Amino acid sequence: MRKKRKLSAVCAVLSLYTLLVFHFPFFRHAAGQLEGGFNAVFIIASLVVLMLAANYFFYYLLLRLGRGVGRAVIAFSLVADAVSIYFIKNFDVMLDATMMGNVFNTRYSEASGFFSWGLVAYVLLLGVLPAVYICVRRIDFGSWKRFFAHIGVSLGILVALVFSNMSNWPWIDRNSTTLGSLILPWSYTVNTVRYHNKERERNREPELLPDAQLKNDGKRVFVLVIGESARRDHFSLYGYERQTNPLLEGDDIKAFPALSAATYTTAGVKAILDYEPTRKLCEPLPSYLHRVGADVVWRSSNWGEAKLHVDKYQNVSDLKKLYPEADGAYDGILLEGLSEEILSSEKDNVFIVLHTSTSHGPNYNKRYPAEFEKFTPVCTTVEMSKADHGELMNSYDNSILYTDWLIHSVIETLRRLPQDWKSGLIYVSDHGESLGENNLYMHGVPMAMAPREQVEIPFIAWTSDGPDAIGDFDELGQYHVFHSVMGFFGAESEVYKPEMDIFRHLD
Repeated sequence: MRKKRKLSAVCAVLSLYTLLVFHFPFFRHAAGQLEGGFNAVFIIASLVVLMLAANYFFYYLLLRLGRGVGRAVIAFSLVADAVSIYFIKNFDVMLDATMMGNVFNTRYSEASGFFSWGLVAYVLLLGVLPAVYICVRRIDFGSWKRFFAHIGVSLGILVALVFSNMSNWPWIDRNSTTLGSLILPWSYTVNTVRYHNKERERNREPELLPDAQLKNDGKRVFVLVIGESARRDHFSLYGYERQTNPLLEGDDIKAFPALSAATYTTAGVKAILDYEPTRKLCEPLPSYLHRVGADVVWRSSNWGEAKLHVDKYQNVSDLKKLYPEADGAYDGILLEGLSEEILSSEKDNVFIVLHTSTSHGPNYNKRYPAEFEKFTPVCTTVEMSKADHGELMNSYDNSILYTDWLIHSVIETLRRLPQDWKSGLIYVSDHGESLGENNLYMHGVPMAMAPREQVEIPFIAWTSDGPDAIGDFDELGQYHVFHSVMGFFGAESEVYKPEMDIFRHLD
């Protein structure tokens, strides 16, 4: 029978393994924030010892007190660490509360787009193998006296390091958000709890806005198209050298430069539907319009909206049942039966939201039909850091070309409505997207350090009254949507701000 290994030796091996295998990005970032000299060396050395002692403390605690349960927890964390380090290294993500929200809200269809053999290798070699080791390794757990001695020494080292770095606390506090998101397994463990706490808050019933009245004459329909990961500088409407908007360029639209309020879907959509920047959970625009008498339809191939009270909520599965011949693989299904939906309404005011997923990475080449593959060759790998940059740009630009067709198709549908209908449209993205600039990919970087690629978004407006009915603005934000839609419907409300209504010249 194989000889038992002392618990202290097993914990020391696990702690060293965790440090060396999963924390290169952590120390690379820490070193990049230091100016050199003795204090820089002292901070890095302190972080090394601190991480070793902290991991040793918790591994010892879990294995000694948890036994089989402790083994299972550590095994799971090793596999999770392997998955995490793969995404940190290949997509330069930070596992903060926002990113954990993205993880828990990602659907299977999106998650499957990240599959690669590189991910499988990371999981098997860095996660499963050490997990098997910890599960089958025979351990000498020792006496309680030894337990308290090891716990006490490791805890004492932690306390000593904390107080010996008192002069460095400002530096630690300044970099805590980023560094904390790179410490495994603590980053995803703590931030999972933070995310679920926020989610419970988000799902409670919102505060109702003041009552409003819709006082326009005749029948009106407004379509809000919420884009996904669309960055402004890849729209030819804004001067991009490639013609990615050939249809919209002839549609009498107005294209405004705009900034997003966040770099991830949940917060971006919230800003689009809120009347002002607020941490409070207020009644979103669709629910508000529904409550005051408009016919509201929400169609989505995406996720991230708050709890809604609307007449119809339709996801891709719902639309596929209604239109079995439609292709549910692309956002074009959101347009099925759109004209009939509008004309069948018995109300004078109709508000339709199309929440798309057209430029969601990493597999941009899967977001559009084959006929929109104008720019070739395209990127087919989900490991974006290893992709050819030109191919990555091609696949992303094709998704913008498809977005152009989607918006144009909605405008054409509105143009074909009977003349007694007044119609309008806004397209705005939830956030932008990084495509390798500064070694960043996709989105989700905290706003305090977000690059312009993730916040500079398109804001496109059209109305059946022509472009002259739309005001002129140097720059817009996502909060302009609420007031513009309210103004379009002639709403009278305490929260309506006419200065933020781009259609204020409509009547």
